Amino acid sequence: MAITSYRQRWTLDDRAESVWHSLPVDVPPGCPGLSVTLTVPDVDGVVIDLGCEGAGGWRGWSGGARRTFAITPDVATPGYLAGELEPGTWWVVLGLHRLPVEGAELIVEAVTGPVAVVPGVTEYAAAAAAVGVPARPPRRDLPAVAGLRWVAGDFHAHSLHSDGSTPIANLAALGLAAGLDVLACTDHNTEAHHRELPSVGRRFGIGLIPGQEVTTESGHANAFGAIGAIDFRRPAAEWEPEVARRGGLLSINHPLGGDCSWRQPLGLSHPPLAEIWHSTWLDRRWGGPIAWWEAWGLDSTTPIGGSDWHTPDSLTLPGTPTTWIAVDASASGPDELVEAVLEGLAAGRTAVSAGYTSPVLLRVGDEFVVLDAPNTVLVAPDGSRRAVRTEREVLPASQSGGHVLITHTGEFMALCS
Repeated sequence: MAITSYRQRWTLDDRAESVWHSLPVDVPPGCPGLSVTLTVPDVDGVVIDLGCEGAGGWRGWSGGARRTFAITPDVATPGYLAGELEPGTWWVVLGLHRLPVEGAELIVEAVTGPVAVVPGVTEYAAAAAAVGVPARPPRRDLPAVAGLRWVAGDFHAHSLHSDGSTPIANLAALGLAAGLDVLACTDHNTEAHHRELPSVGRRFGIGLIPGQEVTTESGHANAFGAIGAIDFRRPAAEWEPEVARRGGLLSINHPLGGDCSWRQPLGLSHPPLAEIWHSTWLDRRWGGPIAWWEAWGLDSTTPIGGSDWHTPDSLTLPGTPTTWIAVDASASGPDELVEAVLEGLAAGRTAVSAGYTSPVLLRVGDEFVVLDAPNTVLVAPDGSRRAVRTEREVLPASQSGGHVLITHTGEFMALCS
């Protein structure tokens, strides 16, 4: 057993140089485990994130949700990847999210050797085992072109693998109870949760899409697909090409989401997806999200929605809003649906509604079908407007690009690509 300790006062100058700082730890061959403890002073204004990079790559991130973690070949603290500890230099990664003017003294202790208790594992297993499989509400069958069908999804949710309050099993249960066919699990700066998604999805009968919320203080983006960790410390302009190279999809999250609004420079890269409808869109008479979509590109950006569910105190439940994806009609079962939905996203076949049973605007071949939204207006990318008068209205789809459905009092009701 070997102990590596750091005691250092971190200042605003350190934070100005970089938000993230890495402390080396030597891991010998055959090491049975690594335990890390971060001690933070009980001072107002101090928020420190914690993560780990192994000699062979990224091993996890718990942000400010944990002060200790452990990694062994067989098990790891939620948020971190278990597996053989490759010998060499590992790094304890600190994020100086918030510091007071006077700075703060932090103590980091890293222990290599046998690990008696892996923090968080027992509690996670007990919480997962306590979750039952709820009933699914009656399915909503929506009109689609031959060979496709619409499935319901939510592309933003968090678990105990980052700063959520519950295990993946509870996300699956909440998604199923909301009528969802798929739910993206998008914990912050980690892929540790990906390993359990297939088995939990099969147990609950819902497709759990592997995701990672690439998180910085200047904006968040979801990387969808089992593509490995995307390094949030790299320039954001590198994220989209790297995700595409690995076969995934990148989405800009809550571009107007308060202090998490998107301000990252992207250069020429342009993610194919954007979370136009986020749970923070509390007053849908406010046109900000649609204005951002118009400025970003109605033709080039596929809209999706996300609840961003973390805890029972979150603004909305999973499924609010609901994203509809037109997928291969032959895809069935959670595993096939995950792949089919990623293909549907890549093809830009989406519609977003306030919830599972809310009014919806669908592009069906060369027509728009508007359901449950009488006395509204369909607005095209060129600003032209057409009246919707009945519960089921069919209108020609003469323009490409994003369309919106709005009431005569200015409330946005539904979107489609």
